[in-house]
Amino acid sequence: MKRLKIASVILIIFLIIFIWAVHSGRLFSDKADDSGEQIKYTATFMDIFDTRTEILGYANNEEEFSNQAELIKDRLVFYNNLYDIYNDYDGINNIKTINDNAGIAPVQVDEEIINLLKFSKDMYELTDGKVNIAMGSVLSIWHEYREYGSENPDRASLPTMDELKEANQHTNIENMIIDEKAKTVYLTDPEMSLDVGSTGKGYAVQRVMEYCREKGMDNILLSLGGNISGLGTRIDGTPFRIAIQNPDLTSTEPYIEKVDISDGQCVVSSGDYQRYYVVDDKVYCHIINPDTLYPAETFAAVSILTDDSGKADALSTAIYNMSLEEGMDFVNGLEGVEAMWVYHDGSKVYSEHFEESIVK
Repeated sequence: MKRLKIASVILIIFLIIFIWAVHSGRLFSDKADDSGEQIKYTATFMDIFDTRTEILGYANNEEEFSNQAELIKDRLVFYNNLYDIYNDYDGINNIKTINDNAGIAPVQVDEEIINLLKFSKDMYELTDGKVNIAMGSVLSIWHEYREYGSENPDRASLPTMDELKEANQHTNIENMIIDEKAKTVYLTDPEMSLDVGSTGKGYAVQRVMEYCREKGMDNILLSLGGNISGLGTRIDGTPFRIAIQNPDLTSTEPYIEKVDISDGQCVVSSGDYQRYYVVDDKVYCHIINPDTLYPAETFAAVSILTDDSGKADALSTAIYNMSLEEGMDFVNGLEGVEAMWVYHDGSKVYSEHFEESIVK
């Protein structure tokens, strides 16, 4: 219960925290406007993807940075609305609309939804099903039990294996039919639903950073709920430096490693300290292993370092659901992908080249 109380306080904190002291709330700069140099600013938003967004960048003045931050925020909101599985938005067919029409009719959607779903299917195939956005029927059961248990800890309980197995009969990703020419998506199984939690947020960050590059922006660090991606470098040409949060919320050490990321790189972590609930003094996290239909529990956290935030988001979920041996072989077989595994006792294991990015 102590862990649950602590978690309620840190839910709004980064999964991965900027090394710099970032002030929450309004814009903040760390140099005087009349210095003649570009100034470092940060902006914080709390209403996108149901998590905290931090933007760090450099500009000649506050107005210039504010305009950039608003462009980034608006683009993130665009993706938030498209990828939402819980809420409707006027004039928008989103993932929820697709789910609501399962077994009824194809839904015409924005191309960015089709792009996400195609990407997610690629991740399903790459990870041999460890990441499956078609598991909405199973994940929604766990979501309901977790929400109720978090609000009513004395009555928290677990779903039965029978109801999980029944829901799992409706998770075949091949029943997601994408018609790129008509720009429609149709779920042929009426009991099926999509949940893009393992890919949507990271994919949105990647697309937004590409948008920023197209707009001529540079020297930007974006964190969406801990999915951190860098564009360019710090203004002095040095890499962005990131501190990876300690998954042990009771520890006096807030970070477990510090890493440098260069232009286009990102760091994404998954762990059992983000969203979870407690039943009979045992923690059950939100990451569900598709093989067992139960929350994975081998690791406290895993972190992925690579050059694509969408891929990093998916891979962090995938290897969290693998054994260390399976995950190590998998990661070491991928070009440009590195990983760190953290056990509950605080011990860490690294993929072949992860330590090359660690700041000693």
